[in-house]
Amino acid sequence: MLNKKENLLKLNWTKTNGMIPTIIQDFSSNLVLMHGYMNKESLLKTQKEGFVTFYSRTKK
Repeated sequence: MLNKKENLLKLNWTKTNGMIPTIIQDFSSNLVLMHGYMNKESLLKTQKEGFVTFYSRTKK
């Protein structure tokens, strides 16, 4: 089984200018709550802290 860092390396960051689309979904209802984008830094921060962190293109 791959760990989180190995999975991170498999993502194609070049297709979308260093960002990947990210979906936040309710576990029990499967309802999509939000669509946003993450860069590598925000994904690593999300994994480390346990809270979702999105990349903001307007607040660079």
